Order: sequence, then C-alpha cells, then structure tokens
Amino acid sequence: MQTAPAGPWYRQLHWQIFVAMAAGIVAGWAGGEPLVAKTEWMGRVFVTALKMVIVPLVITSIVTGVASVGGGLGLGRMFGKTFGYYMLSSLGAILVGLFFVNLFRPGVGANLTEAAHAELPQLQTPSSIGAVLLDIVPTNFFAAAAKPDMLGVIVFCILLGASIASLPEKPRTTLLGLFDAAFQAMMTMTGWIIRVAPLGVFALIAKVVGTTGFDAFRALALYMLTIASGLTVHLFVVLPLLLLLLGRINPRIHFRNMLEPLTMAFSTSSSAATLPVTLRTVENKVGVSNRVSSFVLPMGATVNMDGTALYECCGVIFIAQVLGVDLSIGQQLTVVLTALLASIGAAAVPSAGLVIIFLVLEAVHLRGPEVDLIVGTMLAIDRPLDMYRTAVNVFSDSCGAAIIARSEGESDVDTA
Repeated sequence: MQTAPAGPWYRQLHWQIFVAMAAGIVAGWAGGEPLVAKTEWMGRVFVTALKMVIVPLVITSIVTGVASVGGGLGLGRMFGKTFGYYMLSSLGAILVGLFFVNLFRPGVGANLTEAAHAELPQLQTPSSIGAVLLDIVPTNFFAAAAKPDMLGVIVFCILLGASIASLPEKPRTTLLGLFDAAFQAMMTMTGWIIRVAPLGVFALIAKVVGTTGFDAFRALALYMLTIASGLTVHLFVVLPLLLLLLGRINPRIHFRNMLEPLTMAFSTSSSAATLPVTLRTVENKVGVSNRVSSFVLPMGATVNMDGTALYECCGVIFIAQVLGVDLSIGQQLTVVLTALLASIGAAAVPSAGLVIIFLVLEAVHLRGPEVDLIVGTMLAIDRPLDMYRTAVNVFSDSCGAAIIARSEGESDVDTA
C-alpha cells in the first residue's frame, strides 16, 4: 500500500539524512580526526544495530515470501525472473564500465608510486569461481547465520519456505502465520532503528572526510572519474531503461520513492546494512507486495552487485593499463565474464569489491607485489567510490523487485 509523506519537509527522513550528510562533510573537514574520535561511536552503534536485524529479517522474510509463492512452478517462475534480471542488470553495468575504462584509459601513464596507499587488509579471497558458486549449501545453518554466510542462509530459507508450502493446510497455515508474525515484528524493530538514522549518517560521513581527507584523491582523479561516470550512466540511464522497457514504470517516481534507501546505502556502504530499510521502503512506498519483495530483495542484497561488478571490470583493466599490459579483446571478455560471476559472491559489506577483485585479476594472470601496491593505492580512495556503488547496488535491487512485481500482475507499483 502506498503511503504519502506526512508533515513538512524537515520531518521527512530522507531530507533529515541529506542534512546529516552535508553536516558530516562540513564537520569532518573542519574537525578532522579529533572530531571523528568523539563522534565515531554513533556511526558504529547505528550500523551495528542495522546488522543486528539482518539475519532474523532475512530468515523471516524469505521463508514467508517463498511459502506464500508456493513450491513447484510458482517458485521456479519467481526464481527464474529474479535471477534473469540480476544477470541482465549486472552484465549491463560491466559493459558500461568496459566502455568508460577503454574511453578514458585512466591507467595509461599513471605513476602510482607517489600516491598515498593503504596496507592491504588480511582478507581471504575465493580460490575460484567454482568455490564461490559451490559454497552456498551450509553444513550447519546456525553456523552460517552466525558468520553470517548470507548465501548459505538464503539457500536454506528458500528450501524451508518451499517445504512449508508443500505441507498440508493446517501445519502450513500455522508455520506461515508464525514466520509472518516474526517478520512483522522485525519490521517494527527496523523502524525504531531507522528513526536515529540521521545521527548515524552524520558520524559515518564525518569519519570518511575527517580521516581520509582529499589529498589521496588527486593522484587518482581520472580513475575515480572513470568509475563515477560508469556508475552514473548505469544508475541514471541503464536501470531507468530497464524500468521503462521491462516494467512500464516511470523512473522518476521510482527514484523519488527510493530516496531513503539510497541515502542510507551511500552513507553505510553496505547493501546488507541497508536491506532492512530497502524492504520497508519497497513495500510501503514503491508498493511491491511482501510476497515479491521478501523473495527478491534479500537475494539481491547478496548476489546482485551491479556497482561492484562494474568496479571490478574497470579496476582490473586500470591495473593492466598502469602495468603497461595490453589486454586483448578475448582477455577483456574474460574479465567481463569473471566479474559477472565473481560479483555474485561479493559480500554485501564495505569494500567487498577489493576482495573479489583478486579473483578477477587471477583470471587474466595479473599478480605480484606491483599489483598488490596498486590495489593498496586504490584502497586509499575506495571509500567514496564504495559509497556510490553501494547506492547503485541497492537501486538495482529495488528496480528488480518493482519489475518482477509488475510481471506478476501487481498494478499498484510506483503509481505515486
């Protein structure tokens, strides 16, 4: 059901978040690290509170959604539409990135030895695409939920929802009612957390500006422009075209309805942390039913990473250009395919793309200390790019939910 904004503009959450972001930029620039030390706790508490509700929200929403869809043909149809959209949108993002990185050629002649660089984090990278695709069936559901291993949790919940749908009426009704009530309780808790979003956003933005500053950006300005151009075209051209062509949806209305999740995604840099807000908004403002949103969005927050896929493609070719390696058309197509598949395994957390990029680098045999140095340099200026690509990821998820809802015959999607 659609809900219209109530009260004056300054009481609307998305405007409060915009003001908090602007205030955070000014405060971080003026106060620097001393201010960050005093305000960082607000951002950490806010993001931790959002992460606290992710697993129970995903479990209750997916089980409720799948059980409502039913098993057999209904579930297969929904899964096919969802996965098909995710592959199409991610491939579109990668091709946009491929175009811009070959147009601007940001790595040609770049000297990154003088640029500020950060030490690479000690992160475990997937050994192969096969490992990413096969590591989705958890041996222990509770261990997967505790990590959290969201792919494993999602697979288990889909199977549990399908199992409930196949039960006789009495146990099916009992279990569906239980999970639906738990889902409503988690949505209520999410609403409480969202009320303090402006304070958390202020602290997060102030930390980015106060600790990173602007010096490191100058050395990689053309690289940042390349990534930002690709993300902008995908966000404002490709995804709106998908809304128009596949869903007959007005992109302006959808953008307006999604302002809160977009600002939240930008400030937290985490699709997973934004998921509670995305679910709430897609149902209450976009008008997508719980049956569709609870199936499409949790899966999208884990496997649909348009911005990350674009970044990985651009990043690998940028590194090759810096090293003076001329990638052939065939090798660039290998990058495209690997980035498409690897983005499925990218965690919905800040800077996950920098972990997965090593898998794509291996696909074209780019490795060694020089590569590590360049990636470390990229890490120094990754935060603002990560914020932007997370917003693209979340918007793509919402577009998928709206398009699939329309294909399922829901007529109230993005009508106001």
